[in-house]
Amino acid sequence: MFEFDQYLGFLAFITIVSMGFWLMFLMLLVVIPYWVVGALIERINELLEERKAKK
Repeated sequence: MFEFDQYLGFLAFITIVSMGFWLMFLMLLVVIPYWVVGALIERINELLEERKAKK
């Protein structure tokens, strides 16, 4: 049937794939939206400061 080395290799493969999946999940749902929203807020604040400086 299966040897112990094959079982350890399978566990290592599943662990690495699972870690990659959860890191991608975290990036797509938390990190990237945080980055985009922060950049938008910063840009809006810059535009508001430019308007105040013109007046």
